[in-house]
Amino acid sequence: MVLQIPEPILAAPVVALPTAGVAYEGKWDGYRCLLARHPEGRVEMLSRRGTALTVAFSDIAAAAQRDLPEGGVLLDGELVIWHEGRLAFDRLQRRMNRTAASVAGEIREAPAHFVAFDVLHLAGENLMPQPYLRRRERLERLFTEEGLGPPWTLCPMTLDWAEAERWMQEWAQADVGLEGIVAKKLNQPYRPGARRAWSKVRIRHTTEAVIGCVTGTLTHTTGVLLGRFDAFGRLRYVGRSTPLTAQTGRQLSQQLAPAAPDHPWRGHSFSAAWGSREKLVVDLAEPVLVAEVSTDTAVDSGRWRHPVRFVRVGTDMEPQDSPLFSDG
Repeated sequence: MVLQIPEPILAAPVVALPTAGVAYEGKWDGYRCLLARHPEGRVEMLSRRGTALTVAFSDIAAAAQRDLPEGGVLLDGELVIWHEGRLAFDRLQRRMNRTAASVAGEIREAPAHFVAFDVLHLAGENLMPQPYLRRRERLERLFTEEGLGPPWTLCPMTLDWAEAERWMQEWAQADVGLEGIVAKKLNQPYRPGARRAWSKVRIRHTTEAVIGCVTGTLTHTTGVLLGRFDAFGRLRYVGRSTPLTAQTGRQLSQQLAPAAPDHPWRGHSFSAAWGSREKLVVDLAEPVLVAEVSTDTAVDSGRWRHPVRFVRVGTDMEPQDSPLFSDG
């Protein structure tokens, strides 16, 4: 049987955890990954957007060939790297678009782990139509029967809302890179590509917006200006970032694309600060990158009054995945 890797199921951000009929799992600061060990032994690893990850995470691919059973296995999970006492997203980024020799050096310095939270195919059986709780049982049995240890990690799960709340508090205090909780309905099948089938609650006050232009230039970026689409599909300005570090600016510049002639902000001007008449000098970027930002609660007419802190580019997000613009 040939395993077909589906589009992953996605989670919608919510303010509070649902309280009934769901399982609660940890949300990891890593790369979403669907991993297939095909019946003939070949390993295939794809990101949420379909990017091949097998070379960048050849340590996990080798472990899959060694540890996972024959007959075909398809797992959904998260690639993470634990480095210097916390989850290190930047170490994941270092592996991308590198030669095999460069990746080998990264593996020696900071090996990856695969946090499994779902099993979609096993021993020739398609498990996606089965409810979540049944799939979870099969996943736990797989770990037990195969004696899976590092680099394999079984994602923590609880059915107790109070325990999930305790996890949130403990992880917030520990500040080790766990982002929050994902809630999944117990009776829900795995629906490929479903954009809001799960719910997620973040520990910190982080959110997303689209990068519409930058301060500095596209090749030497010093800050970002952010927007969100309104209900009519217009990209509305919502705020700007604090100055980026030189390293962050260099990394971001490598991902930015020049704006097309029909960029929605062409001809617009932007204030240097809330209520200021000073105008920023900006360079328009094609609005295709989503930034994860850390914000405070000072919002006026849908805009952040204070500069936000740029966290990173949401590599697994599309512009339409960021929250809609709201006047509230």
